[in-house]
Order: sequence, then structure tokens, then C-alpha cells
Amino acid sequence: MLKANELDLFRSQLMLLQARIQGDVDHLSDGALDTGGDSKSPTHMAELGTETYEQEFSLRMMENEQDVLDEIRAALHRIDEGIYGVCQSCVDDGRPPSKCSIPKVRLKYIPYARNCVDCERKKEGHFVR
Repeated sequence: MLKANELDLFRSQLMLLQARIQGDVDHLSDGALDTGGDSKSPTHMAELGTETYEQEFSLRMMENEQDVLDEIRAALHRIDEGIYGVCQSCVDDGRPPSKCSIPKVRLKYIPYARNCVDCERKKEGHFVR
């Protein structure tokens, strides 16, 4: 189990990451919804294609970033519930939570991780030794 000061550190890290990604989402949203309607000149078909591609790309990026924001919120909730750092897949498989810790190194790099490395590999269909 993680100590209180470690949980505080992870909470701070998650909140900073949440603020940064929310800013990215807001910026992408502004760009994706900007139709460039202030131009008075006629638009060439190639320009329309490029604009459409850029809008779709921005929307996909927004969607991906929104998924990460959802994971961050869930991680913050797990901290509040006292189950942060516990592999959810291990627990779902019937292992006791005390035996299902996500390594701190993994949480350092992916602070919103729900699963340990082995369970994540299984989930993604990778071979586990």
C-alpha cells in the first residue's frame, strides 16, 4: 500500500496532468470548431479537403485526450476511495487487494494506470511470461 505522502504526490501529479490536458482539449476544441469563416475569398476544393482533414484530426485528438481525462478523474476517485495503486484486473480475478499492487515505477510514468503491467499485457493481448 502507498503511504499518505506518496498518495499526496500522486494526487498533485494527476491534478497537474489534468489541468494541462484540459488546456490541450480546450485549444483543440477551439481549432476544430473554427471554420475559418472570416475569409471573403472563394475556397478551393483542395483547401476544403485540408480543412476537413485538420478538423477531423483535431476531433480525434480531442477524443483521445478526453479519454485520458476520464482515466485521470477515475484515478483521483480511487485515491479518495483508498484503492489507488491496486490492480483492478487482479482484484477482478479474485486476488486479495493486498497482493495486487501496481508498481510505483509504473504509477510514476502512468499515474492513472488501472492495472499492473502483466494484466495490462493480457488485456492488450501480449504474451506474458
